[in-house]
Amino acid sequence: MLLLLSEYLSQYYSGFNVFQYLTLRAILGTMTALGIALLIGPTMIRQLSFKQIGQVVRRDGPESHFSKSGTPTMGGSLILVAIAVSTLLWADLSNRYVWVVLTVTLAFGVIGFVDDYIKLVRQDPRGLLSRYKYFWQSVFGAGAAVFLFLTATVPEETTLIVPFFKEVVIPLGGWYMLLTYLVIVGSSNAVNLTDGLDGLAIMPTVMVAAALGLFSYVGGHFEFAQYLQIPFIPSAGELTVFCATLVGAGLGFLWFNTYPAQVFMGDVGALALGAALGTVAVLVRQELVLLIMGGVFVIETLSVMIQVASYKLRGKRVFLMAPIHHHYELKGWPEPRIIVRFWIVTVFLVLIGLATLKIR
Repeated sequence: MLLLLSEYLSQYYSGFNVFQYLTLRAILGTMTALGIALLIGPTMIRQLSFKQIGQVVRRDGPESHFSKSGTPTMGGSLILVAIAVSTLLWADLSNRYVWVVLTVTLAFGVIGFVDDYIKLVRQDPRGLLSRYKYFWQSVFGAGAAVFLFLTATVPEETTLIVPFFKEVVIPLGGWYMLLTYLVIVGSSNAVNLTDGLDGLAIMPTVMVAAALGLFSYVGGHFEFAQYLQIPFIPSAGELTVFCATLVGAGLGFLWFNTYPAQVFMGDVGALALGAALGTVAVLVRQELVLLIMGGVFVIETLSVMIQVASYKLRGKRVFLMAPIHHHYELKGWPEPRIIVRFWIVTVFLVLIGLATLKIR
């Protein structure tokens, strides 16, 4: 929106051309999203508290969580507002990738909102039934996959890039739609499973989003892409602004979500942020790198799958409790230790992911 305004005003004063620079708009997007989150956060928390929209704690979980009962949740709405407003202000709204990732993010946010509303307002602990939740996730995930496949303009948009191997490029054809669907829906649920401790999910999300923003910037820049020998995706550069707003909004939310949390993200935030990461990874052709950088999300998801499979097949549990962060809690690790150590693991994995730009 402001990009169009700056283009118009540049006719009268050339200084407005500075807003054409992607890096500047990314910085301004980060600052705007961070400012919005910090500004409206206290009001939103007060409203959630006033309406008694508080966390319901499982009685079979760690005892340290009992004191969190009643803490305002659905705070992910704060993140989505900050992302949406900042993206609409600073991104190039003629770019179809911007609209795809923003639509998917908000759509998954709506699914999470309905789930949270049923659990917290209607006091139904089941929330949105799993089959309905998965159905709507599939609708929006598959819809995005089909749209991107049908609107692809260059072959690079539908190929699979294998990290560390510069010449291994696999044309996917129609399989692209299946991969895109799995990445978006899988990422959404993985982040949701990770969101169990104060700040545990949001900081890895911020770090992965920042790295994906770098991938989108170099992938959308012809000279950088050619130098690094990665696919040049003409529309990908503008996703840098979206990733920047996610970083800003996430840091703003962390201000209130850090231990001990004043507000929880809820499904409205976790499902949306996971879908956002998955969609950006697909658009910049870095699905496998996302698997590396989002290793904490992968481990959390695998721990649940292993626990369920083991209990059904053997009648025994592998972990004291799943997802795995609860396992460490029950082993006696303090919550802040688990959170910070998972953050450190994410830093290491993100650096590995970024290394794929040069180690090929």
